[in-house]
Amino acid sequence: MSSIHCRPAEVRDVEAMAALHADSWRRNYRGAYLDSYLDGDVLTDRLSVWRGRITRPDASFRTIVAEHDGAFAGFAHTKLDDDPRWGALLENLHVVHDLKGRGIGTRLMAASARAVLDSTPGAGLYLWVLDVNAPAQVFYAARGGVEAGREMRGPFPGGGTALGRRIVWPTPRCCCSVECDHTSRSCAARGAGPGLRGVHSSEWKPTRRDSRRGGVINCRIASNTTLNCV
Repeated sequence: MSSIHCRPAEVRDVEAMAALHADSWRRNYRGAYLDSYLDGDVLTDRLSVWRGRITRPDASFRTIVAEHDGAFAGFAHTKLDDDPRWGALLENLHVVHDLKGRGIGTRLMAASARAVLDSTPGAGLYLWVLDVNAPAQVFYAARGGVEAGREMRGPFPGGGTALGRRIVWPTPRCCCSVECDHTSRSCAARGAGPGLRGVHSSEWKPTRRDSRRGGVINCRIASNTTLNCV
């Protein structure tokens, strides 16, 4: 059985983070970022960014790495207190392409949400997803994210602009759950993620009854999932 572990990012992660960031942009942002930039030396640009963020950390940053069976599998980067209304900004969340669909992104969201709650209790969590990145929109909606406005984003590195959607979690608490049953309906109306199962949790919050299925959708809050998402 494979294992997923989340931990704070370290200097040794910089090259893997930059390579994943560049690959993710090239795969998902065609039509938003300029081809001349994506086809150029994106890696060097991302190395400079992540080396600076990790070696000269800002007190408002929370950067988390996920490992799958001991190997680098993805990362998330959050900026606390980014917006007085929406709260912390989940600025980056990327998973190695060949490892998608194994719950790594969900674990990274759980660890990021817990970091926000531990540092700024009561704050919300939000992010921007570009309109061209439809798979990411589906991912965030399935985890309780609610769209709260659209606007043109950019200019991006290398130039270019594109329509972006603001996705918000007024309370990121339910993002802290680390296992989800994607067949269950989302509790987005209550700021919750999808129905959850198999989570070691110290707090239960039943949400609402699904009249179409005749079952109760539960949101289990795993309050012990700080950075060790096991």
